[in-house]
Amino acid sequence: MPRSETIGVFKALLLDMDGTLVNSDAVVERCWRRWAAREGLDPEAVLKVVHGRQGYATMAVLLPDRPMERNHADNRAMLAEETADTDGVVPVAGAPAFMEAIAALPHALVTSADEALARTRMTAAGLRMPTTRVTAEHVGASKPDPEGFLKGAAELGFAPADCVVFEDSEAGIAAGRAAGMRVVGVGPRAAALSPDAHVEDLTRLRVEAAADGSIGLRITAR
Repeated sequence: MPRSETIGVFKALLLDMDGTLVNSDAVVERCWRRWAAREGLDPEAVLKVVHGRQGYATMAVLLPDRPMERNHADNRAMLAEETADTDGVVPVAGAPAFMEAIAALPHALVTSADEALARTRMTAAGLRMPTTRVTAEHVGASKPDPEGFLKGAAELGFAPADCVVFEDSEAGIAAGRAAGMRVVGVGPRAAALSPDAHVEDLTRLRVEAAADGSIGLRITAR
C-alpha cells in the first residue's frame, strides 16, 4: 500500500454533519422508526432514504401523494423530537482532530438539520461549531439539490470548483456533484456511491495548509 493517497488541493471545505462529523444514526433510526410505524410503512424501507435529506423531502419521497403541508408539519415535530434526543450521539472517529486542524481554514457546515438540531448534535459530540454554516432555515430546497453547497461556497467567497464537499449520503453526494464540487465520501454509506475519494472515517485524513492559501488533502496509510 502507498504511504498516502492525494485527494487534491482546494481553497475551502464544505462539511455535512450527520454521518460525516457526527454519528447520530441511533437517534435518526429511533425517530424515523416511530414515524414509519405511525404511517404504516416498513421501517427498513424508510431508513434507506432518510439520510442526507430534510425530513419533509424524505416524507415526500415515501408518500408522494401526501399533502406537502402535512410533510412540513411532521418535519417540524421530527426536528423537535430529534433535538431532544442525544442518546448515542458521538463524533465520527477522527472528527475532533480534523475540526481542530481546519479551525483557521475556510470551511462551512452545510447540513439538512436546522440550527437548533445542528448545535445540539455538534455539542453532544464535543465538536466545535463552524462560524459559517448553512442549515435548513437558509435553503429553499433540500439535498440532493445543490443550493446548500452553493450558498456555503458563496458565503466563504470561493468558486464552487475550488471547494471540496465531505458527505456520507447518496443525497449529499449528489448535491455536491450537482454543485460542481469534488466530493470526499465518509463512512460505509458513501463507499458504494463512487465519490471522488473515500475514507472510512476521519482518522487518516491529513490537512496541509500552504502559504498561498491552498488546502491539500491526503489519506495516509494505516
